[in-house]
Amino acid sequence: MKALVIATLLAVSATGAPPVRILIAYHSQTGNTEKLAAAVRDGAAAVAGVEVVLRKVGEATSDDIVKADGLVVGTPVHWGNLSADTKSFLDRVGVALGLGKASPTLGEGRTAGVFCTAGEAAGGQDTARLSVIAALLHMRFVIIGGVSGGGFGVIGPQAVTSSPAGVSDNARTEARRFGERFARLTKQLRSGAEK
Repeated sequence: MKALVIATLLAVSATGAPPVRILIAYHSQTGNTEKLAAAVRDGAAAVAGVEVVLRKVGEATSDDIVKADGLVVGTPVHWGNLSADTKSFLDRVGVALGLGKASPTLGEGRTAGVFCTAGEAAGGQDTARLSVIAALLHMRFVIIGGVSGGGFGVIGPQAVTSSPAGVSDNARTEARRFGERFARLTKQLRSGAEK
């Protein structure tokens, strides 16, 4: 962790630009979504000039949300949808970014992505991720998806945790790959906005 902070500071001092900030906020009941969140963080942190903040949705502050150039949301699947805690967090994102103000900018110019875990293969992963994406699109975020091992675009990483039990190595690899892609594209978008 100390090496990551030093690398980020060196990258900032070399370019003079502040680091791109990515908030990864997740809800985890069994620890599986947290494991996937850690893999997304590892991928994002591998990109120079990126600062990653990893928080449980209940611990993410309004300041964390406002300072984030990119937001990645992780949720377990509950009855084919996102968890209630994740939904509450999305509501807080809207408030923090200006919902209810005279001229809200919300997520304008910011990126967002989503990942999830489910106990079964047909557990509603797509509908849960699409629900999060719909909320983020309403808030004017630019959505970034992932890329499968075969090179095809995907909504975002997922893990089926029942068989084998827990988060598989393949799911972690996909999550790390997504985190790196998310950070790289967020950095590109932010540097284009600064010109």
